[in-house]
Amino acid sequence: MPELPEVETVRRGLLPAMEGQRILTAQVNRPDLRWPLPDRMAARLTGARVERLRRRSKYILADLDTGESLLIHLGMSGRMLVSGVMLGDFHLDHPAPQKHDHVVLHMENGGRVTFNDARRFGAMDLVRTDREAAHWLLAGLGPEPFGNEFHEDYLAAELKKRSSPIKTVLLDQRIVAGLGNIYVSEVLFRAGIDPRRQAKRIAASRIAALVPIIRDVLSEAIEAGGSSLKDHRQADGELGYFQHSFRVYDREDEPCVTCGAPVRRIVQSSRSSYYCPQCQR
Repeated sequence: MPELPEVETVRRGLLPAMEGQRILTAQVNRPDLRWPLPDRMAARLTGARVERLRRRSKYILADLDTGESLLIHLGMSGRMLVSGVMLGDFHLDHPAPQKHDHVVLHMENGGRVTFNDARRFGAMDLVRTDREAAHWLLAGLGPEPFGNEFHEDYLAAELKKRSSPIKTVLLDQRIVAGLGNIYVSEVLFRAGIDPRRQAKRIAASRIAALVPIIRDVLSEAIEAGGSSLKDHRQADGELGYFQHSFRVYDREDEPCVTCGAPVRRIVQSSRSSYYCPQCQR
């Protein structure tokens, strides 16, 4: 599933086509994705102006001048693809319609935004902007990693309450929003922390280092366009390339980039964790 860097990369790619633009026509080609689409979705989107395009955790939110926000969740294989506008130095022509183009937004600037999802694990919803915090997908999310509410004292207080492994705790969206399996593995390697270590037993100095490391790893991944392992594509259809910078993730039995010891893989909470047994304690 796309993590914060992939979703932020897509959001940035949508800006030239969507932000400040009116939706001339919304085309909804099926009644559901992972869950049913909202009632009268096409009619509620058609004619609406996109005032602002935001990200909350792993969700994209398009604030409309109607007082509603379009919530977009990419799921495992969802893609938001832009055509008909300039993206950087390139103008992308409109492609031929594809089988899995489930929602298509025709924008007033000539752009087209297409939600394509072969496996239909993604989702879209319309929510009142002033009530979005209560939406069942957003309620209970922790602070954003780049936000002012996420800091050393906050993280230390949360970790003190937790006897679970630090890897599991950092994946908990109630603790910090947007982190996923790839980036937690990379963060813990840079911090030199064994993913199995109990969260409450991590020293204060190491917790203090975690906050800037989390931000550094996420920032680097965003600048690289995210990580493309299977389905992730940027809004222009291009791959991300942060996967070429992985230090431990998906590198089982390969030599550690720091000490040369073989990278190990274990399973925690049904997810693979990658770490160096020499560098991470």
